[in-house]
Amino acid sequence: MAKLAIRGGTPVRQQPYPSWPVFDEKEKQLLIEVLESGQWGRMSGQMNELFEKKFGAFQQAKYVTTVCNGTVALRIALFAVGVGPGDEVIVPSYTFVATATSVIEANAIPVMADIDPNTFNLDPKAVESLITERTKAIIPVHFGGAPTNMDEIIEIARKHNLAVIEDAAQAQGAAWKGKKTGTLGDVGTFSFQLSKNMTSGEGGALVTNNPEIAERIKRFYNCGRKPGYAWYYHFEISGNYRLSEFQAAVLLAQLEREEANIRKRAAMARYLTKELEAIPGIEPIVYPDHVESSWYLFLMKYRKEAFNNISKMNFVKAMNAEGIPIMEGYPFPLYKQPLFQEAKFWKNGCPFNCSFYGKSPNYKEVHHPQAEEACEVGLWLPNYVLHGSESDLDDVVRAIRKIQNYADEIKE
Repeated sequence: MAKLAIRGGTPVRQQPYPSWPVFDEKEKQLLIEVLESGQWGRMSGQMNELFEKKFGAFQQAKYVTTVCNGTVALRIALFAVGVGPGDEVIVPSYTFVATATSVIEANAIPVMADIDPNTFNLDPKAVESLITERTKAIIPVHFGGAPTNMDEIIEIARKHNLAVIEDAAQAQGAAWKGKKTGTLGDVGTFSFQLSKNMTSGEGGALVTNNPEIAERIKRFYNCGRKPGYAWYYHFEISGNYRLSEFQAAVLLAQLEREEANIRKRAAMARYLTKELEAIPGIEPIVYPDHVESSWYLFLMKYRKEAFNNISKMNFVKAMNAEGIPIMEGYPFPLYKQPLFQEAKFWKNGCPFNCSFYGKSPNYKEVHHPQAEEACEVGLWLPNYVLHGSESDLDDVVRAIRKIQNYADEIKE
């Protein structure tokens, strides 16, 4: 009789992990407040301003602007630091596509860099080798919620007079050597999309401690208007990227719990790391003491040789059948996305055929060994698993050991 659930055996876990998103009476109370006030948009309401003030204190940032999503936040950040036609922006090749496509929307060129295999974050050494006279900015991504090596990134940026835009979409509340993400570079961007540690379904924010950048952000997110001018004055080609008061109300409630939630996830991550380190073929990512992750993802590496050479995809399917919501992560690096392989951007060929650039990068020639390996062996556990108990995490360990013990039941 088969033992593995994927072959008809009894699953290790039959109860779901904590549901997501998490909410309580506070969200309901604030949503009703907005509803009954009749002030549903940020132009007349107060929830956005209140959230910006509190989120700024949480992130150690003087200036905060809420926007409709994290992708838009990146686009606005690029505008705010002056990226435009003919410029190059260095991004990691292991990240969500918006990190690079936002650069294209700015009519600039995303130049992809390899990652550090120990963190899945941007490798500073790879960054420096890619800098040219056209490089304008670097976008480090704090992947999974753990900050990139910002000391080295900032040093490189200052040496070459480059802007640093932190893509902290997954890293609300995370810190590098005690300093919060988003404030280490020139500007930071956040996402409040449904899966994020703090969520309003959709949403985003930008933070900075630079008043000039803050002023440019305020112009761009609100139809090109300038603070202090009447509503019918427009100074930039821009759009309406404002967040509704309902979303800001939800975020206010979410923020109240986030410090405690980070502590909870960190404690569970420490417990799970210790348990997984005892399993051959499973290598949890371990961060230095000066890295405080938000634990959006728990990352690990899977070595199939210790599992009878079961492919990562089949291992994930077997784990899911055992009731564990583990994910395979990115199956290939960013440069292998169809949109980069086919180089199908704007109809007239911009930004690559733009006269301000004058050359045409070929993403088919890009090969990053560490990003390729991360796609081959990387596994993700989502944040809500870390909102469970030690007993819940024991099920993760039991499922892995079970698959390892009965790996011969899975034929490749």
